[in-house]
Amino acid sequence: MQPIETHIVPENTQKIRLLDFAIRVLETLSSRSSIKKAIKRGALLLDGEVAPGGTWLQPGQKIELLEIQHKPPKVFDLKLDIIFEDEHLAVILKPAGISVSGNKFKTIQNALISNLQNSKELDALKWPRPVHRLDYGTSGLLLIAKTASALAKLGRQFEERQINKTYRAIVVGKLTDEGVITEQVDDKEAITKYMVVTRVRSLYTDWVSLVEVYPETGRTHQIRIHMAHIGHPVLGDSRYGKEVKLLIGKGLFLAAVGLTLNHPVTNESLTFSIEMPKKFKKRLHTEQRRWDKHHTL
Repeated sequence: MQPIETHIVPENTQKIRLLDFAIRVLETLSSRSSIKKAIKRGALLLDGEVAPGGTWLQPGQKIELLEIQHKPPKVFDLKLDIIFEDEHLAVILKPAGISVSGNKFKTIQNALISNLQNSKELDALKWPRPVHRLDYGTSGLLLIAKTASALAKLGRQFEERQINKTYRAIVVGKLTDEGVITEQVDDKEAITKYMVVTRVRSLYTDWVSLVEVYPETGRTHQIRIHMAHIGHPVLGDSRYGKEVKLLIGKGLFLAAVGLTLNHPVTNESLTFSIEMPKKFKKRLHTEQRRWDKHHTL
């Protein structure tokens, strides 16, 4: 059985158990419970053998995650925009307001089967798998693997920070032209760079800024946490922007608009980009118009 992911324990790794290391490196599984289940099923191997999660690791050891899901996901009939597709990977446009995966029926994972062609490669996955995640409220470019080798190699590119992502966001307040945020997220290194595209006046928050954001690390909710940390939460973010006035019911103004990676087979550099959602331009226009109307009365 072909492994979905393969990882080698680095030489400089400090003393760590298999379970804790797996949580750090695995892209396909992201929770302790899912990794424990994989260990129990014999799907997580250490040097080719099943090992307990409490096993202490040594540098140079090989960890492999095998295919563990045998029943195909229940198909969620959702038409997706396909930006790119070949035998190894795909890039799709994730709509806002839907989860990438999880214990729900309405997920991108469950919609992929009816939107993408099965790979004809020898190590084809039984069904396509997202390589990374976007928040429920975030729209934009999402990378999908169609083979086990593509899933592993693209996951490694993320680990080694070789995949670059670009976001557009509308944030509360008037930011400086550009900046770098390095506040840790969940006690882990997190780096977010941003550049202001434009600013407009707002009747409710005085200013709002359209920014282009370049996360160099991929922590959960990183952009939202970082922008809130510097006092400029993403517009519509009710979780991290509670201290300021935010739009209610308009969704999160955060979108993944750019993606650059190396093809896992040809090593060709691939760059994808999309326009930011129309609601972003509409919101900037509305904020400025309301400000102008109020101040001309």
